[in-house]
Parts: sequence; C-alpha cells; structure tokens
Amino acid sequence: MIELTLAEIAEAVSGRLHRADGGERVTGSVEFDSRKVTDGGLFVALPGERADGHDFAASAVAAGAAGVLAAREVDAPAVIVPPLPPGQAHERSVALAGDTDGSGAAVLAALAALARHVVTRLSETGLTVVGVTGSSGKTSTKDLIAQLLEPLGPTVAPPGSFNNELGHPWTALRADRKTRHLVLELSARGPGHIAELAAVAPPRIGVVLNVGSAHVGEFGSQEGIARTKGELVEALPAEGVAVLNVDDPFVAEMAQRTSARVVGVGESPKADVRAENVRSDEHARASFDLVAGGERAEVRLQLVGEHHVGNALAAAAVALELGMPLSEVAAGLSAATRRSERRMEVTTRSDGVTVLNDSYNANPESMRAALKTLASMTSSRRSWAVLGVMSELGADSVSAHDEIGRLAVRLNINRLVVVGEQAAAMHRGASHEGSWGEESVLVPDTDAAVALLREQLRPNDVVLVKASKVAELWRVADALLEEDGGA
Repeated sequence: MIELTLAEIAEAVSGRLHRADGGERVTGSVEFDSRKVTDGGLFVALPGERADGHDFAASAVAAGAAGVLAAREVDAPAVIVPPLPPGQAHERSVALAGDTDGSGAAVLAALAALARHVVTRLSETGLTVVGVTGSSGKTSTKDLIAQLLEPLGPTVAPPGSFNNELGHPWTALRADRKTRHLVLELSARGPGHIAELAAVAPPRIGVVLNVGSAHVGEFGSQEGIARTKGELVEALPAEGVAVLNVDDPFVAEMAQRTSARVVGVGESPKADVRAENVRSDEHARASFDLVAGGERAEVRLQLVGEHHVGNALAAAAVALELGMPLSEVAAGLSAATRRSERRMEVTTRSDGVTVLNDSYNANPESMRAALKTLASMTSSRRSWAVLGVMSELGADSVSAHDEIGRLAVRLNINRLVVVGEQAAAMHRGASHEGSWGEESVLVPDTDAAVALLREQLRPNDVVLVKASKVAELWRVADALLEEDGGA
C-alpha cells in the first residue's frame, strides 16, 4: 500500500481516530490475520467463526502494526469506522462467518473505501487495473494475465480465488507506487455485486469469459447471470477496453452495454484475437496459432485442458492492449504455468497413477471441460471420474447432475464414482445412459471414495477428482497422493 497516516485513512473511510493523534504512519501491508502483520502495517479487525479480530488489536500493534481498522474501540491506536444501515450491513455480512452484529460489514465497507482511495491515487500515476469475470476460468485467466504482464512491470494479482468483498480490496491494497498492473478477479452472489467490486478498484480493461449456469439458483437464469457479469463492462470508462468472448452469445451481446472499445476473442473468424488450428497432445495440453492484427504465432500451452485456449486468448488480448508484441505474448503463454492449487493439478505417482486434482470448485461447464480433458488423456489407460455435488444450481440441480453422469458414459470414462447423496443424480444419469454393473457407483462420503480407490486402482490409471468446494473432494486427491508422495 502507499504510505498513509492514520488521519488520512480516517478521512478516506469517514472514520474517527481512537487512541491516536493521526500522525502514525502506515508503511507496511494491510492484514486481517494478526499473525501476518508486518512492521508499520494496518491490522483489519474482522469477526470470525472462532474469534473476533478486535480481541487481537493490541497484540497486532505489539507485533509492529501502526494501527487498527476497527468497528469499535480497542486497546490500541485505531480508526473507528462508522456503522452501516441495517440493509447494507446484512448484505455484506453474508461474506463473513461470525458477523452477527454488522461490525464486520462496517469494516469491510471501510476497507473497500480505503482501497478505492489508494487505487484512485495510483491510477493517476500510471496504474492499470484489469478486471476478470465469468462463470468459469476466472482464476486461471487471472493467473495467465499476471504472468504475461510481469515482464512489462510490477504486477499484483490475488492468490487463488480471493475475489469477494474481502479479497478484492485486500488485493488492491497490495499495490504501491511501483505497481504498474493490478489484475483482479470479480465474483458475485447476486445482482450488483460486480458493480460494487468494480467501484472499489475501477478497471480500465475488463475481461468477460463466459456465462454458464454456475449460481443459477441465486440468479434465477442464465440471462440473470449475464446481466450481472455485464456489470463489469458497464463500469469501464470510454477510453477503456472490454475483452469479450465472442464464442459465447451472452458475452458477445455485452458489446452493446459498454462505451469502451471492444476486443473480441475466440475461435470465431469474427474475433480480433483468435485461435486457429487448435490441437491437443497426449497429455491434454493444447497448442494453437495465435492470430491478431495480421500476425500469427504458435502457442504451446503447458496447462492441462483444451478449455484453457479461451483463457489464453483473453490473456493475450490484455497483453497486446498493453503493448506486448504478439511474438512475446505467444512465448509468454507457452511458458506460463499453473499458479493456483486444485485447478487441473496433475501429479503422477510412482506406480504410474495420475491424479487430476480439479477439486477447488465445479459447475456444469467446468465439469464438462474436465471430463473431456480426462477422456483425451486416457485412450490407452483406464479412466476414473470421482465427482461430487455442483452446488447453487437451484431448480436445475437434478437435471444438471443427470447430464454430467450421462456425459461420463458417452465419453467412455471407465469408472464413475459419485460422492454424496446430493450428487446422486449423476449416478442415476450414468445408469440410464447405459452404464451397468460397477462402472458407476454412488458412495456416501470421501472416506468411502478413498477406500474404493485404494482397493481397485491399478498402476497407470488416471483419476479426475472434481466437485464444488463444499464437497471437500480434495481430501480424496490428497489421500491418493499422500500414500505415495507423488513422483
């Protein structure tokens, strides 16, 4: 973060000073975990399921923090933030477990105001903010963009999927006067959420990847999801750039909702930045010709799964807009690696069993992509799909799970292990599509899945593990690899 006094922070968040004269200088990072406080940092006191950050204010300052951002008076120099109206407090409290009185919501609002203050000042001196949204692929694309932009100047991006009311401003506040690019991932639980995040760190470049059926239970329809995802392009300035996937009709239509210049990406001939001659190797790593501005260069992705082609095109469009030559973009994409865990994380054991850990999250679109990747890797090897619930699908949940089970059969996946009763429609779908005997099995929990795999896995099998994060299916992947230690 840029250096600020507590008085300047109080003014930025409309707070008041407590046990401080205002001259205390914040020169370190902003942290909500008191164990990570650095000298001169700012500690953000938030309630949690097990503890309240306000109780750690004094210890955070003793550890080096210059002050605390708090909702109530604490035994330390602090900026006390104003309470929120009840409606706003309830909306923001959803993002924080343990926020029973709205104090955490008030601190989150103040954190957002502080981030907006800092980003506005940095944007005046050359910071470019890039925002990425979509139903799937946000994190992988954010990671690709960051890797491409780093050679052009200091770049800040969130770890993993830190993309909500807490992670978004926290990431923005990692930027300082040296930072040239701030790459942010924007998620939403409902209408208006992306607009709110975009207001925290106003983007100059906005990327919309796709509109799927993830969270359709909360939005009501794909059209509702599209309206919310499109809030990102509506937030762009006239001198900004909207990078839109023209292969997705919902996304392509967003060109009508922005005053920014539109750059289309995809495999369509209409795309300004497009992929031609897409092919995959035996490890499901895609290669393609990157075409833009009358130039062409070959890209050989190290990432597993052909679905990364679209992510790579979006990243390429951003890098090209920021001045990187096409040949360097292609080289950067070819050198890019996976940065976030549990996203097509491929590990091979000493007995040849390969585990595809894609267990961070799941929706119908990403589940289909993962199954197709598994099928492309296993023409001569036995394939296993260990799948769990896809959450937040509303009334479409049963049919969506049924469809995934049927797809596993159509792709000739050898064994389907469905974990948990919430995902049982996958097993029924596979059975109705033509699976029989033990090709598809429903098990009650992760322990049962691990036990089955330990008993029946053979050397050189390939195992995909995927579900929404609530299913905690990474426990299956971890168990398979802990036995062997990987190779």
